[in-house]
Order: sequence, then structure tokens, then C-alpha cells
Amino acid sequence: MSFDVFLNFDGDCREAAAFYATVFQVDAPHDVMTFEQNPESAPVDKDRILYASIPVFGATLMMSDCPSGAPFVKGTNVSLTLGSADPAEITRVFDALAAGGTAVMPLQKTFFSDLFGMVCDKFGIYWQLSQAPD
Repeated sequence: MSFDVFLNFDGDCREAAAFYATVFQVDAPHDVMTFEQNPESAPVDKDRILYASIPVFGATLMMSDCPSGAPFVKGTNVSLTLGSADPAEITRVFDALAAGGTAVMPLQKTFFSDLFGMVCDKFGIYWQLSQAPD
């Protein structure tokens, strides 16, 4: 199982990714994808970053811009991410975190994962869970 961090930005993800790559001495952000490259929907914010990542001390720092107009509050734009090859474990952890909390995005198949969901637990912590390959 992996445990990583996901940061959201309001249009300055590209700048933030470059900054963090410099801070953590990584050549460049990895897997950069814009909203325009999303195969599942028509792009509204084609130049905003849908996904970028950098390795940090054995973990992955993942980043994205929020779609324009989406609620964004600096300081609360962090979610913890869990990845596992075991769909039963993803489902168990998702259900446990959702108890007393809110399923923001129910577990479902996406273009990047066979099983992905987002939940805000009863303490207000946001989590992303994804079935990841072994």
C-alpha cells in the first residue's frame, strides 16, 4: 500500500510544481497532464494542470489545479492518498473513512484507475483512494 500527499492549487500548479521540484532537487515534475488532455470530458480549463507529481523522500507529491470556479481555500487544499492493488482493501478503508463523514466521489472506475474514490472523514480530512498496480 502507498501513502502520499495531494495538493490542489487555483491556477498556479505549474509554478508550484516547478518550485517544489527545485526545493526537493528533482529534475522536473513527472506525469504532467493538462485538463485539455483528460480523455473523459471536454476541457473547460485546457491550460490548467490536471495532474503532476514529483518524488519526495520515497513518497509522491501529487498536484493539480482546481477547475476554475471550484471552491478553493488556501490551507485546506491538501488530501492524503492511499493506493493498493487490493480492491477489497480500498473498499474497506473507503467505507471506514466515510462512516460519519462524506463520500465526495463514490468508488468507481476512472481513466486512471479501476477503482478510485474521494472521501472527507468525520474530522474534515480529505482522502483519495485508488487501486494501484502491484
